[in-house]
Amino acid sequence: MEQLKPTPGKEDKKPEKKPGFFHKLKNNHKYQKYLFIYVSLLLPIIFYLGIRILPTLYTFNVGFRDWNLLSTGEQPFVGLDNYATLFQDEVFIRSIFNTLIYIVLGVSGQLLFGVIVALLLHKINRFVGFFRVIYFIPYVTSIVAISWVFQWILMGNGFINDMLINLGLSPQPFLQSPDQAIYVITAAMIWQSIGFQMVLFLAGLENIPEMLYEAADIDGATGWQKFWHVTVPLLNPTIVFSAVIGTITFIQVSFTQVVNMSVDGSGGPLNSTVSVVVYIYQLAFRQFDMGLASAATVILFLFIMALTIFQMKVLTKKFDY
Repeated sequence: MEQLKPTPGKEDKKPEKKPGFFHKLKNNHKYQKYLFIYVSLLLPIIFYLGIRILPTLYTFNVGFRDWNLLSTGEQPFVGLDNYATLFQDEVFIRSIFNTLIYIVLGVSGQLLFGVIVALLLHKINRFVGFFRVIYFIPYVTSIVAISWVFQWILMGNGFINDMLINLGLSPQPFLQSPDQAIYVITAAMIWQSIGFQMVLFLAGLENIPEMLYEAADIDGATGWQKFWHVTVPLLNPTIVFSAVIGTITFIQVSFTQVVNMSVDGSGGPLNSTVSVVVYIYQLAFRQFDMGLASAATVILFLFIMALTIFQMKVLTKKFDY
């Protein structure tokens, strides 16, 4: 039989290898672009997991243990004992009640004054930048500095009491009074946060079409009717955002303000100004009881999450014009 001869050149061909990842990366700008994007996104995620998620999960673990920083032994698992101890502590219950006061009065106050200032600045045409800067300066000023200024002017022989005496009125104890101290601290918080709320509401007001107000004028709407039926509905996204951010902010700054303005920096007098954050600080860094402090932190976390969801559900509304 005649032997088949191999076709010339076929025996020399080898199966082609697909280009590897690094080869594509070296020669393809598309792969380089996407690699850069994914790495840029991945680094913040890793950082966030490392400083937020993992410590949060670890806090849940500590909250179920009898954990004292001064103890060199083991930290035994005690289940829900720490939580039961907290809800039997009158100071913790008082701190929750005080925190609710800070949130309700503080958030509503800053929203109200923020809207008023924003409406006034939205109506003027001259010196707008000057007034915006004046109202915004307290927000970027150190909380500690503002707290000490308020403490000085509200002292027994401070500026405010001197004015009251000159007007023939009796001086007030202010920060020394269990009945007045929490409202004074809340007022200081509101005053400092007005500038931030003003900026948010000014941005919201500038996005409202002027034609809606012109249509309301044609229909004979009064100033109050235009505000209530046009301005407020269209500011709803801003109001929701401000309420949520304001709630979280008031929970946080209720530590700095209270420590620097209250009697002995411990939430006094008679625990009348102590907040949950101050209570957690005292447990962790004065009593060194990390178990109770972590349990209180978990309760605060769940409280903030529930309150945020509630605000978004209740305040968020859709309006069509």
